[in-house]
Amino acid sequence: MTVSMTGFAARKGQGAGYGWSWDLRSVNGKGLDLRLRVPDWIDGLEAALRAELGRALGRGNVSLSLRVSRDGMGEGEATLRVNPPVLSAVLSALAEVENAAMAAGVTLAQPNAADVLSIRGVLDTTSADEDTAPLRSAILADLPALLSDFNAMRAAEGAALHDVIATQLDRIATLAAEAATEAEARRDATAAALRDALAKVIANTDGVDEARLTQELALIAVKNDVTEELDRLTAHVAAARALLDESGPVGRKFDFLMQEFMREANTLCSKAQALSLTRIGLDLKTVIDQMREQVQNVE
Repeated sequence: MTVSMTGFAARKGQGAGYGWSWDLRSVNGKGLDLRLRVPDWIDGLEAALRAELGRALGRGNVSLSLRVSRDGMGEGEATLRVNPPVLSAVLSALAEVENAAMAAGVTLAQPNAADVLSIRGVLDTTSADEDTAPLRSAILADLPALLSDFNAMRAAEGAALHDVIATQLDRIATLAAEAATEAEARRDATAAALRDALAKVIANTDGVDEARLTQELALIAVKNDVTEELDRLTAHVAAARALLDESGPVGRKFDFLMQEFMREANTLCSKAQALSLTRIGLDLKTVIDQMREQVQNVE
């Protein structure tokens, strides 16, 4: 089953005297890049979330946002308190920056209280002696439901991708068959033209090694033969269809296969020696490039 790297899910939950809201979304990426915005006062939460997301997802740029508040209070209504150790560290850092700026002859604008309070960690929404383990457990217990919704959307997007890519593969197979027909149709004409050219060279040249010329003719014929390229295109189509039916991440394999598709199409165009075959080769390159754009979203 093809899975897309594009997805979104949102969910609300509550437990251990708190309520929370999730926001999980992702776009395509070369690997798995996790970006989390979660409360840092819940001990061990971020590490646990990263581990669970790493097990559930294969590829993509994934962003997770979690907001937590006490039951009966909105996000902005939760009881706040200053975290003295963090505040002390922030003030010391500000003083160090100010001293360095003065030594360099640079004047800095003075931060106000709101600026200091906006620095992460200065304000806490929980008391220092509160055990956050029950809250962490409740939040982690709610994560599978969020991932289920998220993966369902990525699967739906993947189903649409599957249909688009399958249609493009059908088009490539059709163009490859047309190219084979054109190549066969021009085979006799190409051979006749080469024989005529050889006869003219022999007739107008003294002491020509006919065996050597015949050998060169055979080499030219091989260089103009596109049978191998068409056979490989057919094999690539079969391999791509097999990838569409695989479970698990296949995006990296698809990326490599797209390079092979384009290589064969380029070689076909360079060997074409006929306008009709060149047009088919250009059509192949167009479809392959369109399919490459779709493949970029496959997990």
